[in-house]
Amino acid sequence: WANWEFHLSFDARVGLILSTASIYDSQKQERRPVLYRGFISELFVPYMDVTEEWYNRAYFDAGEYGIGISVAPLQPKVDCPENAAFMDGYMTSHDGKPIKMPNVFCIFERYAGDIMWRHTEFSVPGRIITESRPELTLVVRMVTTVGNYDYIVDWEFFQSGVIKVEVGLTGVLEVKGTNYTYKDQVHEEIYGTLLAPNTIGTYHDHFMTFHLDLDVDGQDNSLVKSHLDIMAVKKHHSPRKSYWTVKSETAQRESDGRIHLGSKSAEILFVNPNKRTKLGNTIGYRLVPGPAIHPLLLEDDYPQLRAGFTKYSVMVTPYNKSEKWASGLFTDQSHGDDTLETWSLRDREIENKDIVLWYTMGIHHVTSQEDFPIMPTVSIGFELRPANFFETNPVLSIKSPKDIRWINCSMKTDKSI
Repeated sequence: WANWEFHLSFDARVGLILSTASIYDSQKQERRPVLYRGFISELFVPYMDVTEEWYNRAYFDAGEYGIGISVAPLQPKVDCPENAAFMDGYMTSHDGKPIKMPNVFCIFERYAGDIMWRHTEFSVPGRIITESRPELTLVVRMVTTVGNYDYIVDWEFFQSGVIKVEVGLTGVLEVKGTNYTYKDQVHEEIYGTLLAPNTIGTYHDHFMTFHLDLDVDGQDNSLVKSHLDIMAVKKHHSPRKSYWTVKSETAQRESDGRIHLGSKSAEILFVNPNKRTKLGNTIGYRLVPGPAIHPLLLEDDYPQLRAGFTKYSVMVTPYNKSEKWASGLFTDQSHGDDTLETWSLRDREIENKDIVLWYTMGIHHVTSQEDFPIMPTVSIGFELRPANFFETNPVLSIKSPKDIRWINCSMKTDKSI
């Protein structure tokens, strides 16, 4: 599609796997790799009720239930717009026979009225010149229903080289019964919000850990961490007293690749140290994260022991074909001794290596009455964005479109107005 090329596959454990994503560079007239493989490695959902009936409700949706097994067939014109194409998936049953899963993915072009780029020039005497281009993207969508929750997973490709990943959370809350019918009756910890008479929506978390095997213009990459430093201006050197500048460091080992977002690091770059632009800048891609989330359970609490991979927003490891599942190969009843956290403790070298980015995003869900009985979709996401990957803006060559009717839009005109 447009300047992108990639491969889709279906997996019983994690559902949608996107691989060998590359973009055609019209300036260099060659296809350049960006992402070798990407998928949701684990989806951890611990509930905050510690009572006898609820304390064990800490779910690993991929490792224990299967995101792919739980995929719901997409409904045309409901789950996807009318211009969508649909794909089936296949997986192996317990007796080794293939099972067809209909309509597991849909693929469609999206025009949401957004602007790709724009500028108005007032400096030409007697003229106002405006140029802009509409933003047209390609979306690959999957919906999985794991128990009570529905997750809408979108991978969106932009002609500018951006890959945007968004997960929408909806479905039915996991609730519990109570004798209470009004908030003022409550004088004890109920571990949630009274959503309806005799109904409590329990507080919980959603942690989504992505496996992103980046190949930025080649297999061997490095992690560069940057932060903004405030600098004082020497007296009489300038009327200004301060400015900020960027200080960067290249991660050497896995211990350098563990990052708490919201701390000192302001920018996370994955660069190819073996290639530069014509101006000498290192070719790279930037992680643009969503809101930072950190676990609030004690480290020795057994759900957190099993989900130690959620301690850091970002972890980077050298590629190992056996290290795909953040919660370990055998998640059910695990003790946390074979997870991303334990692999990372080996502290292997990650500079100028084939490396994997593990990014964890999510939400602390404080339930509210609007979430009941069906929860409106709440979306979170992140972007992979070019950073000195191209010589100039790669969409400058896109021509202004003629007046067309976008297939997934409708417009009614009242001629009497």
